[in-house]
Amino acid sequence: MASAPIYDMKGGQLGSAELSDTVFGVEPSEQVVKDVVVALQANARQGTHSVKGRNDVSGGGVKPFRQKGTGRARQGTIRAPQMRGGGSVHGPQPRSYRKAVSSRSRKQALCCVLSERVRGEKLSVVRGLSIDAPKTKPFAAMMSTLAPRTAADHGMPRKSLLVTAEHDDRVVLSMRNIPTVMVRTAMDVNALDILLACRVLVQEEAVAKLEERLS
Repeated sequence: MASAPIYDMKGGQLGSAELSDTVFGVEPSEQVVKDVVVALQANARQGTHSVKGRNDVSGGGVKPFRQKGTGRARQGTIRAPQMRGGGSVHGPQPRSYRKAVSSRSRKQALCCVLSERVRGEKLSVVRGLSIDAPKTKPFAAMMSTLAPRTAADHGMPRKSLLVTAEHDDRVVLSMRNIPTVMVRTAMDVNALDILLACRVLVQEEAVAKLEERLS
């Protein structure tokens, strides 16, 4: 059975948590993960890009100059693409980049990346994740202890992910001042969030939520 270490907010190890093999111990499937990640990235695109074609720009009711005798190439309208201020050719137009992917594939991809983090010892469980009021200092100290920067980072900031059982305004407000930390709930986290994080911290109560969601 898969397992992960349990820490408190101060970084002290309290033992290990037994994890379900159906969620945290599955065999990786690179194709499924790729399909889901491509769909997630495509669905995040707005697709509101737009340029004006020759039918959209103003002007062009008459020829810009006479047909012959000027020594220039003949032109019929200033709206032509080769004219300054003319319309664009085959430019981007508003469209939807949305890609359909089954919920089964989404769950399988999430299980694959979670299992990979467990095998790589990049996933830990946090017990006692609670504060009375929003305050960044205790969470910053926790992240520096449980997700420290290593020499492999080459001085570059790396992302860490904190998965909570439920949405907690105090946790979100405390974490939003730490640019290298993402906060997601067990019901909202997806495969792309896990892949973007070098270190994953899961609230102890969120483990059961993940297993219930993905089993």
